[in-house]
Amino acid sequence: MPHMTISATTTHLLNFQDVAMTFPDGTTALSGVDLTVNRGEFVTVVGPSGCGKSTLLRIASGLETASEGTVELDTDRIGYVFQDATLLPWRNVTANVELLAELNGVPRKERADKARKAIDLVGLGGFEKNLPKTLSGGMRMRTSLARSLTLDPELFLFDEPFGALDEITRERLNDELIKLFTEQQFAGLFITHSVSEAVYLSTKVIVMSGRPGRIVDTFEVPFPMPRDPDIRFTPEFAALVGDVSHALREGHS
Repeated sequence: MPHMTISATTTHLLNFQDVAMTFPDGTTALSGVDLTVNRGEFVTVVGPSGCGKSTLLRIASGLETASEGTVELDTDRIGYVFQDATLLPWRNVTANVELLAELNGVPRKERADKARKAIDLVGLGGFEKNLPKTLSGGMRMRTSLARSLTLDPELFLFDEPFGALDEITRERLNDELIKLFTEQQFAGLFITHSVSEAVYLSTKVIVMSGRPGRIVDTFEVPFPMPRDPDIRFTPEFAALVGDVSHALREGHS
C-alpha cells in the first residue's frame, strides 16, 4: 500500500521509495521510482512525453496518491508552478500574485511587499494592474511563478513553467531562478523537455524512460552556483548536454 508522511528528522525534503502509479483505466505511468531531493539541491527531470514526469510532481505535492511505494516529505512549505498559468481572470496581476499569500493569512502589507518584489523579479513591472486577458502567454506564466514565490517555499515544484516562452525570456528567467535558488536555498524539482535547460539549472539531472516512467540515469552537474550564463557556450557544458541527451535516447529506445 502507498504511504506518505511528513517527517522532521530526515536530511532530505522529498524521498520516493519504489513509487509506482497506475490509473483507474489501467495505465501505468510510473514504476519503481526511487528519487531523493535534499535541501540545497535543484533536481531536474527529463524524459519523453507521457513518461509520468508531471505525475511525479503531483504525487510530490499531494495532488495524487501513489499506487505503490513510500513518499516522505520533510516540509509543508511547497510551491507549485503548473504548465498552465491558472490565473483568476477577474483579478489583475498584483491581485493574482497576492492570492496564495492571502489564502495563507499573510497580512496585507507583507503580502503586498512580497508581491511587488516577485513581480519585479519576473519582469512584470508596469503590468501590475493588467488583467490576464491582456497578457501574453509568457507574461501569464511569469505571473504564476511570482504567485508561488510569495510563499517562500522550502520545496519548489516546477512543471515545465518556461516551455511556452521565447528563448531570450526563458534564459533570463532561468538566470533569475538560479539567483533565487542561490539566495534562498530552497530545494527544487523541475520538469522540462529541454536538456540544455536541465543542465544549466540543476545540481542533478534525472533521466526517465518511456512509459511506464522509471529512472534510467542520474547526472551530477559539476558547475558551481550561481551559474555564469556564458557556461552554456563551453565545451564542458556541451559535453554534459550530449551525455544526458544520449541517455534520454537510450532510455526511450
